[in-house]
Amino acid sequence: MPHPDDAPRMHATTILMVRKGGRVVIGGDGQVSLGQTIVKGNARKVRRLAKGSVIGGFAGATADAFTLFERLEAKLEQYPGQLTRACVELTKDWRTDRYLRRLEAMMLVADREVSLLLSGAGDVLEPEGGVMAIGSGGNYALAAARALEDGTHDAEAIVRRAMAIAAEICIYTNENLVIESLEAPES
Repeated sequence: MPHPDDAPRMHATTILMVRKGGRVVIGGDGQVSLGQTIVKGNARKVRRLAKGSVIGGFAGATADAFTLFERLEAKLEQYPGQLTRACVELTKDWRTDRYLRRLEAMMLVADREVSLLLSGAGDVLEPEGGVMAIGSGGNYALAAARALEDGTHDAEAIVRRAMAIAAEICIYTNENLVIESLEAPES
């Protein structure tokens, strides 16, 4: 009998977040792979939350990510306009709740002012330099975005080009992108 660890693993995604020029953009590809097979090419892993005031993307098990999105929505209702506080409260639950601890996903979330990475390890991290990525192709997208961020490209152009580069390198990433963005508040 095969050991559960020998079962084909779900590989899914590349999510990239770039904050530049008064705008934050999160982009994600649409590929979901099971072992060596592409199961779906147009999954939607980037969404709007909190009536459109927050954007987020996930990497990992889809059902787990949807559970976390629902929990984050509840925390955002409990702490309106306080993305950091809502995320800290969510990660506390994620670390201490027996059911949530088993969830296998990571999230990038942003509002007009704050960008964060959330993980089941209890991480609530702000990106260094305004760029952060997760998922199978995350390191490729991150490296490409960092190389592009000093140029004349705006945040969305950086996300599009960096995701295309990641798709050329990572077999678990495709070029079917979903991109969401928010403008920073006027100063």
